[in-house]
Amino acid sequence: MITTREFGRTKDGRKVLAFTIADGRSSVTVLNLGGIIRRLVVPAADGRLTDVVLGYKTVKEYEENGGYLGAVIGRFGNRIGGGKLTVDGIGYDLYQNDRGNHLHGGKAGFNTKIWAYGIAGNTLALSIISPDGDENYPGNLKATVVYTFRGGVLRIHYLAESDKKTVVNLTNHAYFNLNGESSGTALGNVLQLDSDLITPTDKTMVPVGGFRQVKGTAFDFNDPKPIGRDIDGDDVDLKRGEGYDHCYVLRRGTEKLVKYATAYGPKTGIAMDCYTDMPAVQFYAGNGLDQQGKWSKYGKRAGFCLETQAIPNNVNVPEYAEKGSSYLDAGEKYDFCAEYRFYNK
Repeated sequence: MITTREFGRTKDGRKVLAFTIADGRSSVTVLNLGGIIRRLVVPAADGRLTDVVLGYKTVKEYEENGGYLGAVIGRFGNRIGGGKLTVDGIGYDLYQNDRGNHLHGGKAGFNTKIWAYGIAGNTLALSIISPDGDENYPGNLKATVVYTFRGGVLRIHYLAESDKKTVVNLTNHAYFNLNGESSGTALGNVLQLDSDLITPTDKTMVPVGGFRQVKGTAFDFNDPKPIGRDIDGDDVDLKRGEGYDHCYVLRRGTEKLVKYATAYGPKTGIAMDCYTDMPAVQFYAGNGLDQQGKWSKYGKRAGFCLETQAIPNNVNVPEYAEKGSSYLDAGEKYDFCAEYRFYNK
C-alpha cells in the first residue's frame, strides 16, 4: 500500500509530496523532490523498528544543506573530469562544481527537480523530462525511476531514453547506517564487497585511467570487516578521498542481477544484501558529512553510500567504457536496477 501526503513547499512554492510504501511493519518514504529516499524503516533483531537512511526534516533543509542525501543523481552520477564531454565529435562544457570537475549532474541536477509520479499497487514511478541543453547535455531525455518495496526488498529500477545521442549514468545517493540513522558514526557497520579492483584517482578524485588491485590493501572488503578498520590507513588513494570515496569494479558473471555486497549493523542485527546489474559501485563512507539530520547531527562518516553506476569519467577513458559505457544512442533504452534486501542476522 502507498500513502501520499504533502511534505512541504520549495522556496519557489512548488508542492513536495511524500510517498510511503508499506511492507508489513517495514516502510520506505520517497519524495517527488529529487526522488529522495527520506526514510527506510525495518525491524531490528529485537523487533524495534529502525530507520536506516540519513535524511532531513524539511524541504528547506533538502534545498539548502547539501550532501545529496537519498537523492536520484543525474544526468551523470559521479565525476566527469574537467567537465569535458564529447558526443559524435561535438564538445560540451559541463558545469564544474567540484574542484574543476562536473559532479552529480551539475549546478541543478536531477536531485533538485520535482518529478511527475504514478502509483500502481505497491509501485511508485517517478519521471522527469530533461530538455536538450539541460546542464548543457545534448538530447531531450526522459528518465523514470521505479520504486518497489516488498518482502524486505527495496528495488530501484532506472529507465531512460533520449531523442539524440547523449550520456546517462543514474544512481541513488542514499546514506545507510544499519545501526540506525541517529546512532552516530557508521564506522562500526560491517561490509563485505565482491570486488578485486578500484579505479585510482587524481588529486581531484577523478579516475583518469588504470585499475588497482585491492588485495592486501585497505580497499579489500572481500572478507567482511568494519568500515572503520582501515579507513585512516597510510595510503595515497585513501588520503585523496579522506577515506573511502572510490569506484569498485564489480565481478560480472552471466547473471543479469548479481549480489555484490553485504552490510551489517552489529547493534541492531540488521543486514542488507545488495544486488545490481550495473558494472561498478561507488563506495563512499560519508567523509564530508556535517549536517543536522532528522533527529541528530550527522557528523563525519555518519553514513555510507553504495552507489551502483558505470565507472566515473568513462566518457573520457576508453578502458573504463569497455566495462560499461554511459553513452546512450538516440532511441536506445537505458535500463538498470539496484536492490537492497533487508533481514536480521
